[in-house]
Amino acid sequence: MTTIDLGLKEKVVLTTGGSKGIGFACARAFALEGAKVAIVSRDPANLARAYEQLKQEGLHVHRTRADLHEPHSAADIVEEVSSAVGPIDVLVNSAGAARRYDPETLDADAFRATMEAKYFPYIYPQQEVLRRMAERAKRGEGGDPGTIVNIIGMGGKVASDIHIAISAASAALMLATVGLAHYYARYGIRINAINPGATLTERVEEAVTLEAAQQGVERAEALARGQAKVPLGRYANPEEIANVALFLASRRASYVTGAIIPMDGGSAPLI
Repeated sequence: MTTIDLGLKEKVVLTTGGSKGIGFACARAFALEGAKVAIVSRDPANLARAYEQLKQEGLHVHRTRADLHEPHSAADIVEEVSSAVGPIDVLVNSAGAARRYDPETLDADAFRATMEAKYFPYIYPQQEVLRRMAERAKRGEGGDPGTIVNIIGMGGKVASDIHIAISAASAALMLATVGLAHYYARYGIRINAINPGATLTERVEEAVTLEAAQQGVERAEALARGQAKVPLGRYANPEEIANVALFLASRRASYVTGAIIPMDGGSAPLI
């Protein structure tokens, strides 16, 4: 069987939000490729569970707990991982979940809280990692200076009444991704993003359960109704998002930067 060498073996990969959902799927996928993976989560129980699950599969990862809402925490984590595992080659940002608001309850505090929950947990570690990657490039160290993959979401492209604040944060992350990609390309650093639609994570499972109760139907029926709205006929699996993250971080995507990849099964036909 012919395989494609993605060139990720021994690469140091920091995955934020790596204890569950898409972040965990990304951490696992990189570890399976032979990368040296570090996962970050602010929930110690989730972190321990993810670590044990990967260990049972014969995959060793570095784990660390941190709240990335604070810039100093992000700097500390990047320093810890760089010292314990090695200079970071790949950053996968997947940390940051914000609550939904009824539009009539949106106020300044709600918008601020959403940016702190969704936007800054990406920006803080990204800026710290970028600084170090650029320094390596300026010193003329050989090899790929590094790459970043931001897992953002289609909400930044499609307005929804209950996602206005989250969508604003996601749109801001997309702009930051493309703008920083344009600037840091001079150092050979690539920055890209993936916009998943509904993906079968715990968050979506909770939403389906809530929808089932609201509609007065069984959970399976609510799930079927939701998936029927997707042109491909189903929600994504986290592993499918992770596969695209692998490609974007790999040498096979060496000329791809500033790209925003939609992964919503064709639900939002946008350009």
